[in-house]
Amino acid sequence: MNPRWHDNMASSLTCTGVIWALLSFLCAGASCVGFFMPYWLLGSQLDKPVAFGTFRRCSYPVRDENLQTTVMVEQCGRYASFEAIPSPEWRICTVVTGLGCGLLLLVALTAIMGCCVSELISRTVGRVAGGLQFLGGLLIGSGCALYPLGWSSEEVRQACGNLSAQFELGTCRIGWAYYCTGGGAAAAMLICTWLSCFSGKKQKQYPY
Repeated sequence: MNPRWHDNMASSLTCTGVIWALLSFLCAGASCVGFFMPYWLLGSQLDKPVAFGTFRRCSYPVRDENLQTTVMVEQCGRYASFEAIPSPEWRICTVVTGLGCGLLLLVALTAIMGCCVSELISRTVGRVAGGLQFLGGLLIGSGCALYPLGWSSEEVRQACGNLSAQFELGTCRIGWAYYCTGGGAAAAMLICTWLSCFSGKKQKQYPY
Protein backbone atom coordinates (compact mmCIF):
# COMPACT_ATOMS: atom_id res chain seq x y z
CA MET A 1 0.00 0.00 0.00
CA ASN A 2 1.23 3.45 -0.89
CA PRO A 3 2.02 5.15 2.45
CA ARG A 4 1.22 8.58 1.03
CA TRP A 5 -2.25 7.36 -0.02
CA HIS A 6 -2.72 5.92 3.48
CA ASP A 7 -1.79 9.28 5.05
CA ASN A 8 -4.30 11.10 2.86
CA MET A 9 -7.05 8.72 3.90
CA ALA A 10 -6.23 8.93 7.61
CA SER A 11 -8.70 10.75 9.79
CA SER A 12 -7.85 14.23 11.01
CA LEU A 13 -10.28 13.78 13.90
CA THR A 14 -9.84 12.40 17.38
CA CYS A 15 -12.30 9.85 18.77
CA THR A 16 -14.24 12.75 20.24
CA GLY A 17 -14.04 14.40 16.83
CA VAL A 18 -15.70 11.42 15.15
CA ILE A 19 -18.57 11.65 17.63
CA TRP A 20 -18.72 15.40 16.91
CA ALA A 21 -18.87 14.79 13.17
CA LEU A 22 -21.71 12.26 13.43
CA LEU A 23 -23.68 14.37 15.90
CA SER A 24 -23.14 17.47 13.77
CA PHE A 25 -24.55 15.64 10.77
CA LEU A 26 -27.60 14.48 12.74
CA CYS A 27 -28.24 17.96 14.15
CA ALA A 28 -27.89 19.61 10.75
CA GLY A 29 -30.16 16.99 9.19
CA ALA A 30 -32.83 17.46 11.85
CA SER A 31 -32.81 21.25 11.49
CA CYS A 32 -32.80 21.18 7.67
CA VAL A 33 -35.62 18.63 7.46
CA GLY A 34 -37.68 20.52 10.02
CA PHE A 35 -37.08 23.82 8.21
CA PHE A 36 -38.20 22.42 4.86
CA MET A 37 -41.28 20.59 6.10
CA PRO A 38 -44.51 22.65 6.39
CA TYR A 39 -45.57 21.29 9.77
CA TRP A 40 -44.55 24.08 12.14
CA LEU A 41 -48.13 25.12 12.92
CA LEU A 42 -51.18 22.86 12.64
CA GLY A 43 -54.79 24.03 12.40
CA SER A 44 -57.96 23.46 10.39
CA GLN A 45 -60.08 25.39 7.92
CA LEU A 46 -63.41 24.35 6.39
CA ASP A 47 -63.05 21.07 8.32
CA LYS A 48 -59.77 20.29 6.56
CA PRO A 49 -56.38 20.03 8.31
CA VAL A 50 -54.05 22.94 7.53
CA ALA A 51 -50.32 23.15 8.18
CA PHE A 52 -47.89 26.07 7.94
CA GLY A 53 -44.13 26.24 7.73
CA THR A 54 -42.17 29.44 7.26
CA PHE A 55 -42.39 29.41 3.47
CA ARG A 56 -44.67 26.42 2.74
CA ARG A 57 -48.28 25.53 3.46
CA CYS A 58 -50.48 22.44 3.27
CA SER A 59 -54.15 22.89 2.24
CA TYR A 60 -55.31 26.27 1.04
CA PRO A 61 -58.69 27.79 0.09
CA VAL A 62 -59.68 28.55 -3.53
CA ARG A 63 -62.87 29.93 -5.00
CA ASP A 64 -64.85 27.38 -7.03
CA GLU A 65 -66.76 29.46 -9.60
CA ASN A 66 -68.90 26.53 -10.68
CA LEU A 67 -70.17 25.86 -7.16
CA GLN A 68 -69.92 29.52 -6.14
CA THR A 69 -68.21 28.55 -2.91
CA THR A 70 -64.77 28.28 -1.33
CA VAL A 71 -63.17 24.82 -1.27
CA MET A 72 -59.92 23.57 0.23
CA VAL A 73 -57.21 22.18 -2.02
CA GLU A 74 -55.42 19.50 0.01
CA GLN A 75 -51.90 19.93 -1.36
CA CYS A 76 -48.58 21.12 0.05
CA GLY A 77 -46.42 23.68 -1.67
CA ARG A 78 -44.36 26.83 -1.41
CA TYR A 79 -45.90 30.27 -1.51
CA ALA A 80 -45.97 31.71 -5.04
CA SER A 81 -43.43 34.39 -4.12
CA PHE A 82 -41.41 35.60 -1.17
CA GLU A 83 -43.84 38.50 -0.75
CA ALA A 84 -46.75 36.02 -0.57
CA ILE A 85 -45.50 34.66 2.78
CA PRO A 86 -48.25 35.78 5.23
CA SER A 87 -46.22 38.12 7.46
CA PRO A 88 -42.94 40.07 7.47
CA GLU A 89 -41.90 38.14 10.59
CA TRP A 90 -42.18 34.84 8.71
CA ARG A 91 -40.14 36.25 5.83
CA ILE A 92 -37.36 37.23 8.23
CA CYS A 93 -37.71 33.84 9.93
CA THR A 94 -37.31 32.08 6.56
CA VAL A 95 -34.10 33.94 5.73
CA VAL A 96 -32.55 33.69 9.20
CA THR A 97 -33.41 30.02 9.70
CA GLY A 98 -32.25 29.16 6.18
CA LEU A 99 -28.86 30.79 6.81
CA GLY A 100 -28.53 28.94 10.11
CA CYS A 101 -29.33 25.60 8.49
CA GLY A 102 -26.81 26.33 5.75
CA LEU A 103 -24.06 26.96 8.32
CA LEU A 104 -24.87 23.78 10.25
CA LEU A 105 -24.88 21.74 7.04
CA LEU A 106 -21.58 23.24 5.85
CA VAL A 107 -19.84 22.42 9.14
CA ALA A 108 -21.39 18.93 9.25
CA LEU A 109 -20.18 18.05 5.74
CA THR A 110 -16.70 19.41 6.52
CA ALA A 111 -16.62 17.35 9.73
CA ILE A 112 -17.63 14.19 7.85
CA MET A 113 -14.85 14.83 5.33
CA GLY A 114 -12.46 15.18 8.26
CA CYS A 115 -13.11 11.52 9.08
CA CYS A 116 -11.42 10.52 5.80
CA VAL A 117 -8.91 13.27 5.01
CA SER A 118 -5.83 13.82 7.10
CA GLU A 119 -4.90 17.28 8.34
CA LEU A 120 -8.23 18.76 7.20
CA ILE A 121 -9.37 19.67 10.70
CA SER A 122 -6.79 20.90 13.17
CA ARG A 123 -7.59 22.00 16.69
CA THR A 124 -7.94 25.58 15.51
CA VAL A 125 -10.20 24.65 12.59
CA GLY A 126 -12.32 22.55 14.94
CA ARG A 127 -12.83 25.50 17.26
CA VAL A 128 -13.71 27.77 14.34
CA ALA A 129 -16.19 25.15 13.12
CA GLY A 130 -17.70 25.05 16.59
CA GLY A 131 -18.07 28.82 16.52
CA LEU A 132 -19.90 28.58 13.19
CA GLN A 133 -22.17 25.91 14.66
CA PHE A 134 -22.97 28.17 17.58
CA LEU A 135 -23.77 31.00 15.16
CA GLY A 136 -25.92 28.69 13.03
CA GLY A 137 -27.81 27.46 16.06
CA LEU A 138 -28.27 31.05 17.24
CA LEU A 139 -29.72 32.07 13.87
CA ILE A 140 -32.14 29.13 13.86
CA GLY A 141 -33.12 29.86 17.45
CA SER A 142 -33.81 33.47 16.48
CA GLY A 143 -35.98 32.26 13.61
CA CYS A 144 -37.95 29.99 15.94
CA ALA A 145 -38.42 32.90 18.35
CA LEU A 146 -39.68 35.14 15.53
CA TYR A 147 -42.15 32.57 14.20
CA PRO A 148 -44.93 33.19 16.81
CA LEU A 149 -44.96 36.88 15.84
CA GLY A 150 -46.62 35.86 12.57
CA TRP A 151 -49.59 34.13 14.19
CA SER A 152 -51.55 37.37 14.06
CA SER A 153 -51.72 37.36 10.23
CA GLU A 154 -55.16 36.93 8.67
CA GLU A 155 -54.18 33.73 6.86
CA VAL A 156 -53.12 32.07 10.10
CA ARG A 157 -56.12 33.36 12.02
CA GLN A 158 -58.45 31.71 9.49
CA ALA A 159 -56.87 28.34 10.31
CA CYS A 160 -56.81 28.94 14.07
CA GLY A 161 -60.47 29.70 14.72
CA ASN A 162 -59.91 33.47 14.35
CA LEU A 163 -58.47 33.35 17.87
CA SER A 164 -54.74 33.40 17.20
CA ALA A 165 -52.50 36.38 17.86
CA GLN A 166 -48.81 36.94 18.49
CA PHE A 167 -47.69 34.16 20.85
CA GLU A 168 -51.32 32.96 21.12
CA LEU A 169 -52.18 29.75 19.23
CA GLY A 170 -55.97 29.96 19.29
CA THR A 171 -57.25 26.55 18.16
CA CYS A 172 -53.94 25.68 16.46
CA ARG A 173 -51.03 23.71 17.89
CA ILE A 174 -47.30 23.53 17.34
CA GLY A 175 -46.22 20.83 14.87
CA TRP A 176 -43.32 18.38 15.04
CA ALA A 177 -41.22 20.23 12.43
CA TYR A 178 -40.90 23.27 14.72
CA TYR A 179 -39.52 21.11 17.53
CA CYS A 180 -37.27 19.23 15.11
CA THR A 181 -35.75 22.45 13.78
CA GLY A 182 -35.26 24.01 17.21
CA GLY A 183 -34.05 20.78 18.80
CA GLY A 184 -31.38 20.26 16.15
CA ALA A 185 -30.18 23.83 16.60
CA ALA A 186 -30.11 23.56 20.40
CA ALA A 187 -28.09 20.35 20.29
CA ALA A 188 -25.66 21.92 17.82
CA MET A 189 -25.18 24.94 20.08
CA LEU A 190 -24.89 23.13 23.39
CA ILE A 191 -23.26 19.81 22.53
CA CYS A 192 -21.54 20.07 19.14
CA THR A 193 -19.92 23.41 19.93
CA TRP A 194 -18.38 21.91 23.08
CA LEU A 195 -17.25 18.71 21.34
CA SER A 196 -15.64 20.71 18.53
CA CYS A 197 -13.01 22.00 20.97
CA PHE A 198 -11.62 18.46 21.23
CA SER A 199 -12.30 17.33 17.65
CA GLY A 200 -9.09 18.07 15.76
CA LYS A 201 -5.75 16.38 16.15
CA LYS A 202 -2.66 18.41 16.86
CA GLN A 203 -0.95 19.07 13.56
CA LYS A 204 2.44 17.55 12.89
CA GLN A 205 5.38 19.90 12.67
CA TYR A 206 7.37 19.32 9.50
CA PRO A 207 11.06 20.41 9.46
CA TYR A 208 11.31 22.50 6.30
